[in-house]
Amino acid sequence: MEKGRPVFSISPFTLLDFPDRMACILWFAGCNMRCTYCYNPEIVLGKGKLSWDDVREFLLTRIGMLDGVVFSGGECTIHPQIIPFAREVKRMGFEVKIDTNGSRPDVLETLIQENLVDFAALDFKGMPGNYWKITRSHLFKPFEKSLKILLGSSVRFEVRTTVHPDLLNYQELDEMEKWLREKGFSGTFYLQLFRGDKETLGDLTQTRKPDFVLEQSVWRT
Repeated sequence: MEKGRPVFSISPFTLLDFPDRMACILWFAGCNMRCTYCYNPEIVLGKGKLSWDDVREFLLTRIGMLDGVVFSGGECTIHPQIIPFAREVKRMGFEVKIDTNGSRPDVLETLIQENLVDFAALDFKGMPGNYWKITRSHLFKPFEKSLKILLGSSVRFEVRTTVHPDLLNYQELDEMEKWLREKGFSGTFYLQLFRGDKETLGDLTQTRKPDFVLEQSVWRT
């Protein structure tokens, strides 16, 4: 197991983040994107505080109580420790969910090949034309490769997009939905409304829910 402290904090219990599972969340510090709507600036810009030994000590107290462990962040796949972490978590009997922006398809592919992922949530930030505007990165191609890897696997996954009308309009969301369908995705395209009740990385302001977002905030391709 590699040394270091990649985990910023642990949420000890959630019924929302891992579908049909009782789980905890490991919040990995750091990210290779700077999305203006991100409501975890302290995690994205901060440093990790917890090592594997710290995580293992916590998880040992949850065996038989929790079903799964969510690897989130920040962006968990930028850390080289994620693969040995996932191996150990699986050996302890937990299922693993990965929350990812899809920027490290090589890491995602290794996790899948080793059967270390039971569920994934893939963030679809936007189409190439406004990817930089939203993420301050040029990582659309790696995201596209990650989607292809997930589509070619047996791992259950969902695609999700955060919506703020200053960043995405109806036409752009419709283009994204059509692009997913053309790629062969037939699962849930989940729309997350911007949260303005917390500090974010950018200067976006709280806004009323866009008229074009469905009440259930889910589009099915």
